[in-house]
Amino acid sequence: MNNKEIYKKTLCFSLRKLLIDLITLVVVAALAVAGFLIMNQVNDMGMLGLAVGLVIGLVVAGLVGHFISYTIKASQIAMMTYGITENELPENVYQEGRRIVKERFATVAALFAVTKVIKAIFNQIGRGITALGNAIGGDTGGAIGSTISSAIQTVVSYMCDCCLGWVFFRKDQSSVKATLEGSVLFFKHGKALAKNVGRIFGMGLASLVLIGGSVFGICYAIFLAVPQTFATLANEIAEFGVRNEIEVSNIITNPTTLMLVVAAIIGLLIWSFVHSAFIRPFVLVGVLRNYMEAGMNDIPSENSFAELDQKSPKFAALRQQMTD
Repeated sequence: MNNKEIYKKTLCFSLRKLLIDLITLVVVAALAVAGFLIMNQVNDMGMLGLAVGLVIGLVVAGLVGHFISYTIKASQIAMMTYGITENELPENVYQEGRRIVKERFATVAALFAVTKVIKAIFNQIGRGITALGNAIGGDTGGAIGSTISSAIQTVVSYMCDCCLGWVFFRKDQSSVKATLEGSVLFFKHGKALAKNVGRIFGMGLASLVLIGGSVFGICYAIFLAVPQTFATLANEIAEFGVRNEIEVSNIITNPTTLMLVVAAIIGLLIWSFVHSAFIRPFVLVGVLRNYMEAGMNDIPSENSFAELDQKSPKFAALRQQMTD
């Protein structure tokens, strides 16, 4: 199967994840608005109610992401891995993906435990690379360090997904050993995997401009038709700051700039949902294929594990756990 065929067959996961994300967003927004309206009616503290409602909404979103969204994402990675390594996919891709995740990890907690370790290993080594930029010193060093850090975090997120795919593939090994192998793969075949970097950032930037920019423009045009709404909201924010002796930025107390801020936030949110559901999986199939092919042609041995011990204490601790 080629990448396009695998991507199309696993879109069922993307559609479900997008639907859940959008429902979660509506719930968060509804709770924030409800908090504003209730508190505004009770004691004219609408902004406080909005903040409380937003916090409750974010907690709900976190729980949904933890127990539902990530399980769907893991199932999609499992099926992508299956398609790449077996050159076929079952008829009921969605059910088979969920079955494989449950068979491999049994519980969501076990899945998150492995994922947490994978991220810790890659992030730890990433921070070491970032430190090289900061070591230059001054504003230049800080800027270089921040830029490197942002780039590394993006690449790390893809490598974490690839490593999880390797854990699914190596079903005859414990998840701990498979995690160690998956971590080593990235560093043994860094040059082969580096060719994916352009695709990762190119597609990300293009989707941000096209999707995020379009949503921003549409939202701003709609907001221009209801200026009084933003005038009222900006006034509420300003009064809340005065009452509570909080310094509030003019950006959100000015109705015009508040429109821009809200439109930008909505644009970024919608972009993140659409990119995560459709664009990122498209890129991931290609990255995952290179990763899996490199691994299948050269499965890491235990001797190669020692190479990463010095670079990542998290890796060394996990390796020690395996040998205890």
